[in-house]
Amino acid sequence: MTENTHTAGSPAAVPFGAFRIARTEQDGAVVLDVSGDVDTTTAPAVVQAADEALAAAPRLLVVDLSNVEFLASPGLTALLMIHRNAGPGTAVRIVATGRATLRPIQLTGLEDSLSLFPTREAALTES
Repeated sequence: MTENTHTAGSPAAVPFGAFRIARTEQDGAVVLDVSGDVDTTTAPAVVQAADEALAAAPRLLVVDLSNVEFLASPGLTALLMIHRNAGPGTAVRIVATGRATLRPIQLTGLEDSLSLFPTREAALTES
């Protein structure tokens, strides 16, 4: 299992609003655990981290937004770009729950365009 952190600080404790992306690999899947605010300044880092993961053509890329406190419209655009950038052999699944992440996706009607899951475990195990 590998982990790459895009900002300084402990991967376990992320101060409110602090942004971090941790990358792990599990059973041939790549998981990007995003924490903090995903907005104009941080959304490009999410796309970059996903593109780096997609370059290896994993069978599954999970973008876990469980620890995201704010998802702005650039973050929504980033999620669509990640889906678009995935190759035909890679499934992209988004973990989104609650007001901070699921609500903006629902309000914009993107739940039909994104593969949404309530937990990381569900995203990793559902076929």
